[in-house]
Amino acid sequence: MKFPVFDLHCDTVSELMGSDFSGSGSLRKNELHIDLERGAQLPGYVQCFAFWSTTGMPLPRGLKIQDLFWREVSFLQDSIDKNSDLIRQARTAEEVRKNYADGRISAIFTIEGPANIDFDPGKLAKLRDLGFCMSTLGWNEKNPLTGSCSTGGGLTKRGIEYVKEAQRLGIIVDVSHISDEGFWNIMDITQAPVVASHSNSRWVWDHKRNLTDEMFRAICQTGGVAGLNQYAYFLGCEPDLDKVCDHIFRFLELDPDGTHIALGGDLDGCDKLAKEIKGLQSYPRLAERLQERGLDERTLQNIFWNNALGVMEKCCM
Repeated sequence: MKFPVFDLHCDTVSELMGSDFSGSGSLRKNELHIDLERGAQLPGYVQCFAFWSTTGMPLPRGLKIQDLFWREVSFLQDSIDKNSDLIRQARTAEEVRKNYADGRISAIFTIEGPANIDFDPGKLAKLRDLGFCMSTLGWNEKNPLTGSCSTGGGLTKRGIEYVKEAQRLGIIVDVSHISDEGFWNIMDITQAPVVASHSNSRWVWDHKRNLTDEMFRAICQTGGVAGLNQYAYFLGCEPDLDKVCDHIFRFLELDPDGTHIALGGDLDGCDKLAKEIKGLQSYPRLAERLQERGLDERTLQNIFWNNALGVMEKCCM
């Protein structure tokens, strides 16, 4: 494997917290899709760790969703400190490059569903101060910012404020999970590159969580990227490794230079992956299969590393 890996989305923090939200799991070594020991075997690795929340999530008695969020932040910060021989947090592209040069994994903090900050644009500045680099506007529910892919409905006035404030602060706006209406509302007002951190091609597999060709083109026009999702139900019927590749090749038909395609595995957020995909350790096999199907090393380097890093450089000052 020649290519370092920059993955825009995982749910590993939620999984490591455990069903009792105690944070008993180990980031260094575990049986999940992602751990540091496997990441250290790659020739470079950046992982965006999502902090997921939704208004309907079950919580133990007495625990508020905001309390859980700060517990998760502390858990990941502590895990990074305990494993500083392998990983550091990165807040900017410059820090990613320094970590890479020092042989360290980079951890990037992101938001998936801002229920944990009360959908409040005014709380984004504190998150940026903590190094958060990216945020969706929701998950699969309708909320005070927007409708979702499951509910429909566009951005609210507060949603518009959220987009503008996030971009002002250098937080990348992530359109994964949003409704089609909300997507186009964002395209109308964006002043910075937009990403779909973990969304595939709707042309290949007609799922509401995937991007139409027109949506992908619009993301390209902003200078953003779409991250390839490994969740089987967003790939196709009983998908295999070639079906995963098909989504990349469709995006390449729309983006021949391959400068707006990235990785966003949704690892540890999936109960079923494509055949031959087992977790982080399967990215070298994906690169190998893409080469077998004709992709050159420059394009692979872009997809696996350069494109996501480039968006971070443009946005996260």
